Amino acid sequence: MSQAWFSRYAWGVLLWNVLVALWGAYVRATGSGAGCGAHWPTCNGEIIPRSPQVETLIEFTHRATSGLAFLTVLLLAVLAFRLFPKGHPVRLGAGLSLLFMLTESLVGASLVLFGWVADNVTPERAVVQMVHLANTYFLLASLALAAWWASGGAPLRLKGQGAVGVALLLGLLALLFLGMSGAVTALGDLLFPVRDTLEALERSLTPGEHFLVRLRVLHPLIAVSVGLYVVFAGFLVAHLRPSAQTRGLAQALAYLYGVQLLAGLVNVWLKAPVWMQILHLLLAYAVWLAFVLLAAAALARGARRVELGEGEASQAHRGTGGATWQDYLALTKPRVISLLLLTTLLAMLIAAQGWPGTGLFLAVALGGYMMAGAANAINMVVDRDIDARMRRTARRPTVTQRISSRNALLFAFVLALLAFFLLTFGANLLAATLALMGLIWYVLVYTLYLKRRTWQNIVIGGAAGAFPPLVGWAAVTGDLSLFAWYLFALIFFWTPVHFWALALMIQDDYRAVGVPMLPVVLGERVTVMQIALYAVLTALISLMPLLLGELGLLYLLLSLALNALLILKSLALYRQPERRTAVSLYKYSMLYLALLFVAMAVDRVL
Repeated sequence: MSQAWFSRYAWGVLLWNVLVALWGAYVRATGSGAGCGAHWPTCNGEIIPRSPQVETLIEFTHRATSGLAFLTVLLLAVLAFRLFPKGHPVRLGAGLSLLFMLTESLVGASLVLFGWVADNVTPERAVVQMVHLANTYFLLASLALAAWWASGGAPLRLKGQGAVGVALLLGLLALLFLGMSGAVTALGDLLFPVRDTLEALERSLTPGEHFLVRLRVLHPLIAVSVGLYVVFAGFLVAHLRPSAQTRGLAQALAYLYGVQLLAGLVNVWLKAPVWMQILHLLLAYAVWLAFVLLAAAALARGARRVELGEGEASQAHRGTGGATWQDYLALTKPRVISLLLLTTLLAMLIAAQGWPGTGLFLAVALGGYMMAGAANAINMVVDRDIDARMRRTARRPTVTQRISSRNALLFAFVLALLAFFLLTFGANLLAATLALMGLIWYVLVYTLYLKRRTWQNIVIGGAAGAFPPLVGWAAVTGDLSLFAWYLFALIFFWTPVHFWALALMIQDDYRAVGVPMLPVVLGERVTVMQIALYAVLTALISLMPLLLGELGLLYLLLSLALNALLILKSLALYRQPERRTAVSLYKYSMLYLALLFVAMAVDRVL
């Protein structure tokens, strides 16, 4: 066999093992795991069962296909060591595949021999189910890497990968954790079926229910948060390790995860039918394998490491050293965060209609600051080239190189990780997920995709700044009411007013670096018209909570005064589109938002 044929064989072995794993899921979903009794490797004491029941036939077929999968992996390992020289990565991939195939067989045997099948509801079965899923992931990853390397993929270079290595490791661990939570959720769906989603939610929140029932409600939130991070990490890695392979795999990962989340929603809506569980698991395998191959492409020997100063503009990302804590604080953009953090904390007061508790308040304040600071630090790395040519941003620590891009990214990932855990355990998973969503929207949607492509960048991308009040509200209530979404909409429509006023002030800088902000693309007259339009929309949105009866007379009077001044300043800018009126509107817009949230909080408390 030539190495070219071996490559095809390796991909075929991977496909076969995916199918075998899916058939194993079918065995579990149909409750056929005890089809061969407590016997292993025989089936009901026979090598080939005679007159088998349907469950016996299903389980025996799984054992037969698993045995064939074992032989294919064994042959893969033998051929790898015969065809490839010592030290070739294919040998490593094939060797790991054989190791995980052995452990896969042992875990499968333990499920049968210890009776962790059919209607067994013990904690041991749940633990082994998670171990089984993790081992399957490791087996498929090893097979995929063996096939990748056999097809010409370069060996890995693990040392010196900086934040990219951290991002990929976190992504792999997150997907593994998600898969394990999915395995437990699927087991709960099998053993504790429900009539509808409402019953599932009610039972999961009922004290004294079985732990499989109570854990089931967490899986969708875990799926959303992990999915957000994985897609974000994929595109960030593709930006920092640019190649056709990393870009293609990052895009495939995003599409696959979008379909996976949709399939998850359908699975819940249909009350987890067997065929939907199999499709859901297939997509989970596809996402896992796409991320593994993305990691292999990004960490390949010879891949250009942008943030480490390799390739074009090699010196730009290297630090000169001597950074102080003030430099790292500057990375977080504290002045920018201050207003966002204020809306977060005031949203907590609005939601609680009073003081939400000191511990919760401090956890959200610190976690919210760290998550926003992480987003700003990543933004400084990505935009270092244009920041260096703009007067407003020329003194940022990444531009002056007091902090290297590598250290800035590591700092950002540490901040984001700590923030997520602090918000999860100090508040709840929903608040942490929303904070992560804000980071990802700012970095991925605004900075990496929209900012340099369209003048609508701040309209769509600016939604990142509207997530903080959702975080504060969710931290207090554990959900998102219509009022919370009004707070989101208020900041969403306010952002163009605020930012386009700034863009008018520094439009020459944006023009010089080629960023298509609205004044640069369509001119001052169109910009001031858009500002006036969004000012009116902001005023209308700010009055909507009054229609819900959530706010009273005090807020009505204060909001009317604040909105009147906002519209008047917008009209003044329309009549005289010059720096003086733009500065006035820009400064007032910040005061407007702060005072409007204060008015809501005071009204709700009183």
